[in-house]
Amino acid sequence: MSERPTRRGFASRPADPEHWIKAGDVAPRDGEAAGFTARLTIDVTQDLRGRIKIAAFKRGITVAEALRELLAREFPSNPGDPS
Repeated sequence: MSERPTRRGFASRPADPEHWIKAGDVAPRDGEAAGFTARLTIDVTQDLRGRIKIAAFKRGITVAEALRELLAREFPSNPGDPS
């Protein structure tokens, strides 16, 4: 009987961290690069989640929009940095 090929697991990371980080930079095929986003999952307490939701609601925006704005302010793009 033939041996099954070894497959990488769903959540396995490449050995090279640079390759792993840049893996999400690949644009989608249909030319929709402007709308391309990468999903980011974080764990927060229920209390913090509630505060984030209330703050977003009061501002009339979604939680995702609020967090994108926060992250963009905290981590601005620098013109000299590679993209």
